[in-house]
Amino acid sequence: MRSSTVLRPEAAARLESIGRADVMVGIPSFNNARTIGHVVRAIGAGLVKYFPGLTAVIVNSDGGSRDGTPDIVEGVELDVGRGLLIASPERLPVRLVTGYQGIPGKGSAFRTMFEIAERLEARACAVVDADLRSITPEWVQLLLAPVLREGFDYVCPLYSRHKYDGTITNSIVYPLVRSCFGRRVRQPIGGDFGFSGRLAAHYRKQEVWEGDVARFGIDIWMTTTALAGDFRVCQAYLGAKIHDAKDPGSDLTAMLVQVAGALFAQIEVHAKQCLAQEGSEHVPEFGFRYDVGLEPVPVNLRRMVDAFERGIREFDSIYAGFLHPETRAGLSALARQSPEEFNMPADLWVRTVYDFVAAAHHRRLPVEHVLRTLTPLYLGRTASWVVQAAPYGAIEVEAEIDALSARFEACKPYLRDRWHERK
Repeated sequence: MRSSTVLRPEAAARLESIGRADVMVGIPSFNNARTIGHVVRAIGAGLVKYFPGLTAVIVNSDGGSRDGTPDIVEGVELDVGRGLLIASPERLPVRLVTGYQGIPGKGSAFRTMFEIAERLEARACAVVDADLRSITPEWVQLLLAPVLREGFDYVCPLYSRHKYDGTITNSIVYPLVRSCFGRRVRQPIGGDFGFSGRLAAHYRKQEVWEGDVARFGIDIWMTTTALAGDFRVCQAYLGAKIHDAKDPGSDLTAMLVQVAGALFAQIEVHAKQCLAQEGSEHVPEFGFRYDVGLEPVPVNLRRMVDAFERGIREFDSIYAGFLHPETRAGLSALARQSPEEFNMPADLWVRTVYDFVAAAHHRRLPVEHVLRTLTPLYLGRTASWVVQAAPYGAIEVEAEIDALSARFEACKPYLRDRWHERK
């Protein structure tokens, strides 16, 4: 007898008719009619080109689109025989389109796909974003092959990104995941992942689907859950992920609250393991690294520094409640620097982030309220990075991000002290 299901009756019936499948590729969507046809065609081409002998299912888990997104998934032609293969494939991937149930959000869409993968008894699965413009058939091979052929349970993406793009990942998420979970997973919240059927079943059984994981925390939850468990993790280089890049100094408070809050919550869940972690290990990598053209990311240095200085003034009484006095004094001293010479030392930023992690743990103030005050400090760190990285090429950028992450590891005793202190 099956356990409780989140599948709609028509989806369950469709699964009964499909039976089993070797691989599944899922696409969560909401009003992605403009791009999802390309994504489905790329997935279909990748499946028949690289896994021709396997039965495959493409699943679209939709959040109630009003622009015809599910109809496009159902109707788009998988034209994979001309120009891609020597001969037309004997069978094409099956498509299953369903709405998801539960709290609106990407995590609820994933929950549905986890159950579908389990019912299909799929050996390997992948999920990709519905708005990708840069996906190619090779992405499918790179996300699934490490699971099918090398026995890995989780495949994180590796992207080439502009040095001013992904600054939340580069300055907070990657260094924290590396120092607390001990693995150098470069893009922990990349959005496109591969995973084993065993891991899909593990995800589905977790009791997290009535909170933030269901809404917006699914990416970091998947990565940290895999890292904290008995699962083999690797990375796959996918090239550039083309998306609508934004100025890292604008419209980001909600995103920062969501991303940092979800990561801090995972550190809390795995606190014993995270606090005991010393150093970090390399994560195996698949795919061929190559240079790609990257879309420029506009930045407004003056606006970021102004926001930092304003935050230092407006939130000073709040910072006094949880920032270490030396950290608070160091940040205040930066408010007198000019934008062109703005420089936030790496160790000051590390202590700042660790103070916020400890504050979320102690809950002396509401966590969301605390996290909102992180925004101006993050903008200060980003301004400092823009000044520092102006002359850098890709190699220098990665070297500096690695050096910052190493400082997070070296300063781990500071986090332990702040975590365990009593007032």
